[in-house]
Amino acid sequence: MLREILTQFQDEVMLIEEPVSKKFEISHYILQYKDRPILFKDVDGWEVTSNMWSTRERIAKYLGIKKEEITHFMMNAMESPKPYISVRGAGFFENSTRDFSLKELPIPQYFPKDGGPYFTSAIYIAKDDNDFVNLSYHRTMVRDEKSATVRLVPRHLYAMWKEKTEHGEELDVRIIVGNPIHVLLAAGTSPPYGVSELNIASSMSEMAFGKALEVVDVNGIPVPAESEFVFEAKILPELDKEGPFVDITGTYDIVREQPVVVFEKMYHVDRPIFHALFSSGYEHYMLMGLPKEPQIYKSVKQVVPKVHGVRLTEGGCMWLHAVVSITKQHEGDGKNAILAAFTGHPSLKHVVVVDEDINIYDDREVEWAIATRFQADKDLIIIPKTRGSSLDPSGEGKFTTKWGIDATKPLNRKEKFERAKI
Repeated sequence: MLREILTQFQDEVMLIEEPVSKKFEISHYILQYKDRPILFKDVDGWEVTSNMWSTRERIAKYLGIKKEEITHFMMNAMESPKPYISVRGAGFFENSTRDFSLKELPIPQYFPKDGGPYFTSAIYIAKDDNDFVNLSYHRTMVRDEKSATVRLVPRHLYAMWKEKTEHGEELDVRIIVGNPIHVLLAAGTSPPYGVSELNIASSMSEMAFGKALEVVDVNGIPVPAESEFVFEAKILPELDKEGPFVDITGTYDIVREQPVVVFEKMYHVDRPIFHALFSSGYEHYMLMGLPKEPQIYKSVKQVVPKVHGVRLTEGGCMWLHAVVSITKQHEGDGKNAILAAFTGHPSLKHVVVVDEDINIYDDREVEWAIATRFQADKDLIIIPKTRGSSLDPSGEGKFTTKWGIDATKPLNRKEKFERAKI
């Protein structure tokens, strides 16, 4: 439960006792404290938390690992999913109702030009006819008391919804808000269709806590038992406007025609805490970016045997810029690593490859490597007009120009680049 998790970090938590408006005012506090966990005691009468998972250090501490181990921790879970355990009870069953209004919940409107209040930490759970269960994040703009529009990027949930709409049917989903980090990270992964993110979350739970993920049945769909809020809902064939919305780059994403979702029933624990994930904030960076680092690592590992680490950088919104650490065995390994990184994360726009003696978590060391080990006429790769991120405002539609810097030492002159030590 979120209250217990916040207790673990109580020395860091910023407690806001006074009433705070969910329209813009909540954003000022989140921006002010940036990477500190915040607990708002009164947002329209509800408790709200934000910034809980805004640093690698805090995430690693909760999981019982070092921050440098997060990539391997997640990669192990993604490569070895584990069964979850079905249990009968969950705290959120204590309070259930069909008599609720989305307008009365503490769903924030973060920025003035946003199309409305937005669920940003909402994880959608759906099950297909073959009992495959999918978990995925989808920003959701509130329309009225019981309906919203959901941004469906063409991935697994979109495919499940599309199949239903072709038969004139609605897609039954559960929407959860307020979950521990292993569930949040798992929902951000992109495993092959047929591999459930619930099993990835269960693998993380076993590694971190020695026990499988506990899941309960909510009218035919499995839901993590530790969820604070659960909604029974249906995604309709009907479309309506979604957006504008400030996404991970801190710029407004466009208005689109997206599916309408109707909320039918709400469950929540006693004294629930709503998770407000501030769009373009550090917590958003972590939950969206960290699940992509194992994909980049795995892709680079296929072309360079010794890969020491991957970091999507905060300056690049943990989406567009990366640093990769390798040990070169052949000239050309740095450039092969650049190309492989782009393959592992197609939204990536800029990558720097460095030697193992560079701390990839220190921007000054990375810049030092560029300053002393890089020559633009030999070590720069430019890939024009290729598929990139739709969230990059500088791109031309779905296309962008990508570039990679090989800031590794030449093997035949390594002694010239040796760093002085005492």
